[in-house]
Amino acid sequence: MSMNPLDKPYAQLALALLTVLVLPLFLKSGILATEILIFAMVVAACNLLLGYTGLLSFGQGIFFGIGTYVAGICLTRWSVPVPLVLAGAAVLGAATATLVGWLSIRRQGVYFVMLTLAFSQLFYFVAYTFSGVTGGDNGLLGVPRPSVGGTALNSPWSYYTFVAVCFVAVFAVLVMVTQSTFGRTLLAIRENEGRAAAIGFPTKLFKLEAFAISGAVTAFGGALHAMLIGVAPLSNIEYHTSELILIMTIIGGSSSLFGSVLGAGFYLLLADALSTVWPRWLLLLGLVLVTVALFLQRGLWGLVERGYDLVFRRERAPETPAEEH
Repeated sequence: MSMNPLDKPYAQLALALLTVLVLPLFLKSGILATEILIFAMVVAACNLLLGYTGLLSFGQGIFFGIGTYVAGICLTRWSVPVPLVLAGAAVLGAATATLVGWLSIRRQGVYFVMLTLAFSQLFYFVAYTFSGVTGGDNGLLGVPRPSVGGTALNSPWSYYTFVAVCFVAVFAVLVMVTQSTFGRTLLAIRENEGRAAAIGFPTKLFKLEAFAISGAVTAFGGALHAMLIGVAPLSNIEYHTSELILIMTIIGGSSSLFGSVLGAGFYLLLADALSTVWPRWLLLLGLVLVTVALFLQRGLWGLVERGYDLVFRRERAPETPAEEH
């Protein structure tokens, strides 16, 4: 079966750029639009583990929280330039993900999942215990927005522009990673790790590198999120954040990076709409998730692919069987 044109890397990048341009036209809230882009890159990083490597990790909240705290500590207690803050968050996120991944990939299946969940709880209690550094329950308040050319990006839409540039750059890097030999090897590991190891691929090293890349991008997004809301909250490092990221990944579909953008946008927009309708909106959201799990097993991206095929598919002429001699 030939590749759907929407799955090609240039199409994925074009869709990401289109998203950046379209969100301001349809959303009144610059904060909501910015949050969608931040979580889109974070979910895409999770997709690198789940969709491309086959690793169901509940540790993504660790890296997101670490990026949040890096931004909170560096910007509220020290006057560190924002580019260094973002770079530092990515490096520390990659280092932490390497440690967590190195210990977790020693086991497979449900034991791997339980290890990542245990690490998520461990890091949460560490952050809670060392309240002198993290602020404990109160978090770190007063995280400032970045400045460009001496002008602080205090308005929601000016900060959206800054995040949009970061999002497109990160998304382009992730597309290149997935389309490289490294990315195709991750797919081979996902499909049959034993066979990939038998032909000479160091599968554990590849999984560890995927963890590092995912952790770097997730922490980068966490730092951007702290600057968006002005707080580095304890809730960002809770295992609930890992669950949230995984839910967005599954809703969007793990077969495409742009599916991550759809999953993040769908979840956040639906949550924003339902929360104004009913206080117990999570119940309605649960029903939506059940529907996706039962009828959209390829997520929203699978739905988009089917729609594209229905609209643009060309009818092929029936092949005439070869004459028998």
